[in-house]
Amino acid sequence: MWALFAVLSSIFLGTYDIFKKLSLNSNAVLPVLLLSTLTYAIIFLPFILISIYNPELLNKTLFFVPIVPLENHYFFLLKAIIVTSSWIFAFFAIKHLPLTIVSPIRATGPIWVILGAIVIFSEHLSLVQWIGTAVTLIFFYFFSLAGKSEGYHFRTNKWVLFLIAGTLLGSASGLYDKFLVQNFDRMAMQAWTSVYQVGILLPIILFVWYPKRYGNTPFQWRWAIPLIGIFLVIADFLYFYAIGYEGSLISVISALRRGGVIISFTLGAIVFQEKNVVKKGWLLLGILTGVLILLLGS
Repeated sequence: MWALFAVLSSIFLGTYDIFKKLSLNSNAVLPVLLLSTLTYAIIFLPFILISIYNPELLNKTLFFVPIVPLENHYFFLLKAIIVTSSWIFAFFAIKHLPLTIVSPIRATGPIWVILGAIVIFSEHLSLVQWIGTAVTLIFFYFFSLAGKSEGYHFRTNKWVLFLIAGTLLGSASGLYDKFLVQNFDRMAMQAWTSVYQVGILLPIILFVWYPKRYGNTPFQWRWAIPLIGIFLVIADFLYFYAIGYEGSLISVISALRRGGVIISFTLGAIVFQEKNVVKKGWLLLGILTGVLILLLGS
């Protein structure tokens, strides 16, 4: 059952990437990130308040947010710092890169989660899973060559490096999620993390973006911005529900969740009419084949 929730999460996650691209094209990155994160937090705020002041309404439901001791909120704050850092890198990269470049790079996320899961959680991979890992990395190398032909040098392009940094931080967040859901209520984790993310982004907006707003890309309101938060809430809710299942494997869940790149790649190619779609599509298929082999090996 946890695998089904991971697949559903991937569908919403893939669509969420499209809303990000629509929101970020020729737009100021940090205000878009703040408003989409604020939407995410606002969705959870009523559940937090009701759970505190009238817990009988939500008690024993999936939406109840239990009270967590103040000293344990540091764990949620750390989660918020990791996620916010990942999003800042990823949002800037998505603004400047085609989705058909972004999607395959983000598809490698499960590999880094798997390597971390082996070290931290002592998860053991079979020979088939190691083959899947190798296939993914080989096709990623070929994809880097294809990106180079479009002028995106993976070793030197600033935005590619931003995307890789965001992917690695996202993988670190995925590993940390496994620890959090084993020790804390997943609804409390998701709700409070979203609140802390807004708290982190507000001073960045006020002291970094706002004083220099006239010298940078101006901000434009778009209805795709709140849809980023809405679709991500649903994707994350399903994701945390999946990893909360006893016996679930974070490495497999991460691989399934990254299947959403098929949606973002396909819609990116159609909506934004990006280049070399067929060639990059085959390479993405190779990367996902490696992820699939890894999954079947489990």
